[in-house]
Amino acid sequence: MIKNFPAWHAIKQRIDNAAHALRGYKERDVWWVSVGHNVGFEEEAKGTSFSRPVLVVKGFSQQIFWGIPLTSKRHTGKYYYLLTVRGQTMPSIALLSQLSVFDTKRMTTKHGTIEESDFMEIKRQLRSFLR
Repeated sequence: MIKNFPAWHAIKQRIDNAAHALRGYKERDVWWVSVGHNVGFEEEAKGTSFSRPVLVVKGFSQQIFWGIPLTSKRHTGKYYYLLTVRGQTMPSIALLSQLSVFDTKRMTTKHGTIEESDFMEIKRQLRSFLR
């Protein structure tokens, strides 16, 4: 796949120059996040906005949070978790191994929220990886 790095860099520069906005995000929210082009097997975005849905796992401040990218592609194994975002008909897969720090400047629109039971299980699985 040929990647359009110049287009991503233009968007990335615009995002970087933007002021932080109060997003009002919270844990369990799923937001569209401009993750851009990445390297190798790192999850990346599609489309002209270079965005994908990301689950907010832990907010650290108004500027940064831990997030897990979501995908609609079926995966199985201990590093994947099947969930449904409220209001969405298609299930999503949380890519647990792709847990990353994101700047809130990358957030574009709120996509939904996940169930408390799914969130608790995701946190349990993440804790088991970190032992």
